[in-house]
Amino acid sequence: MRTHSSSVVAVKAARALEALLDEEYPTVEEYVRALERNSTALRRASPSHASLVTTQREVVERVRDVDPASVAEAQEVTAAAIDDVVERVNTGKHEAAAAVADRIEDGQTLLTHDYSSTVLEAIELAARDGKHLDVFVTEARPRHLGRKTARMLAAIDRVDPTLIVDGASGYYLGDCDEVLLGMDCIVGDTYYNRVGTYPLVATAADVGTSVCVTGSGAKIVAEGFHFENDYRDVSEVIREPPEGFDVKNPAYDATPTRLLDTVVTDEGVEEY
Repeated sequence: MRTHSSSVVAVKAARALEALLDEEYPTVEEYVRALERNSTALRRASPSHASLVTTQREVVERVRDVDPASVAEAQEVTAAAIDDVVERVNTGKHEAAAAVADRIEDGQTLLTHDYSSTVLEAIELAARDGKHLDVFVTEARPRHLGRKTARMLAAIDRVDPTLIVDGASGYYLGDCDEVLLGMDCIVGDTYYNRVGTYPLVATAADVGTSVCVTGSGAKIVAEGFHFENDYRDVSEVIREPPEGFDVKNPAYDATPTRLLDTVVTDEGVEEY
């Protein structure tokens, strides 16, 4: 389930369970077992996305807790649960973006890494509100997702984006008012995001540039979730077969939340 947004992954996974709603099952027990099997398969396909795991658990638990008397009732509860989690994830993103947009000040210089739909929406909302912004965007190698971010920012009035290589972030951080990042998830005291985030945040802390992380509250998990990294194909790093050396291509890295300044979600603002 390849996509640039963990929120999109969670929504697509929830909607994938709708395939069970048109099937026939002889008993409620067999329907629930089918729901659990499909949900487990979806979670295993994207074990690094906390919002997918939490929303899948919620759908299954809603059906179990109701103890439906018929397959039809179980399917109705499933459909309602899917709609609820999708609405919460989507609403959470928009509310978080609006909260960040309110915090952004006219004339600020920001730096962002990778591709975050919540960050993009926040910047667009701030610009619509009349704020002029300069935004440095890292390439986010090896997939160069920052290039997509830069192109989208370039289409927004009052926003002047500048694309830079990942290794140049330290050179420009001193000129930035804030680093604005999305998130894959926060589990306990650890913030997981696209690889390259940790050195960026650590450098920002060293030069005194504040770091704001934003996303849906569904991405913050206190317990019951173990993050599993995604190791992508080495062909993204080097096209010819490596001879005499290994190539590693982790998708995410881990950053201690103590290095962050602010986390903004639809559920509020957390200061560190």
